[in-house]
Amino acid sequence: MKQVHRSERVHTIALANQKGGVGKTTTAVNLAGELARRGHRVLLIDCDPQGNATTSLGIAKQTLQATTYDLLMGSGSIAQALITTGREHFDLIPADQELAGAAVELVSAEQRERRLRNALEPVRNHYRYILLDCPPSLGLLTLNALCSADQVLIPLQCEYLALEGLAQLKATLDRVRESLNPSLRILGVVMTMYDGRTNLAQQVVDEVQRFFPQLIFRTLIPRSVRLSEAPSYGKLIGEYEPQSRSAQAYSALAEELLQREERS
Repeated sequence: MKQVHRSERVHTIALANQKGGVGKTTTAVNLAGELARRGHRVLLIDCDPQGNATTSLGIAKQTLQATTYDLLMGSGSIAQALITTGREHFDLIPADQELAGAAVELVSAEQRERRLRNALEPVRNHYRYILLDCPPSLGLLTLNALCSADQVLIPLQCEYLALEGLAQLKATLDRVRESLNPSLRILGVVMTMYDGRTNLAQQVVDEVQRFFPQLIFRTLIPRSVRLSEAPSYGKLIGEYEPQSRSAQAYSALAEELLQREERS
């Protein structure tokens, strides 16, 4: 496996939000795909027992030799778990329902929050971007992802109640930074399921802009039937409907992310 040039920093980004249905997995797989399409070596890690990122990429779970569960529990190596998505520059560590057991089994384990971070060390420098798709909770699986990451990208649905969850998530990230991972920082908030026809959607965007003026991404991910359909075909939105507004939005999000990284 080819190593990333030493001058290129490895960006490890956890996509996290304890609220479900906000577009974490959709953003993780499509952002990863757009970064890979631009020639960056990308590794996506499915940290959710639902394994939706794995399924969205057209990977059959019954064929898996090892998963994120095996990395956390030490029952499999990263070489066994790492698979190609069939797309250039884009690899995956998959997950299935077995991962749900890790949340219980890790409770009494040593270094329980750092299991994933330690498992990733042999391959970390082979990628420019490592993205971690977190489950919709703030338990041990998400903590492992946050300890492995240096940045957090927060997908936030354009609904009013999402703002309450954002405050809770920020408090959790502050605690993780203080006690487990001092280098962790918020990369940004990306607004998802945006419907420009409603006043509420724009009000939520304005509210997030007011509280996090330096963090909110300009790119808004629209609510889209096509975006919901693509995973059922095992395709990214850029493969399924490349001319759609959603495909263009994720392309713009990737460009905006790259610009932020250059500035930082």
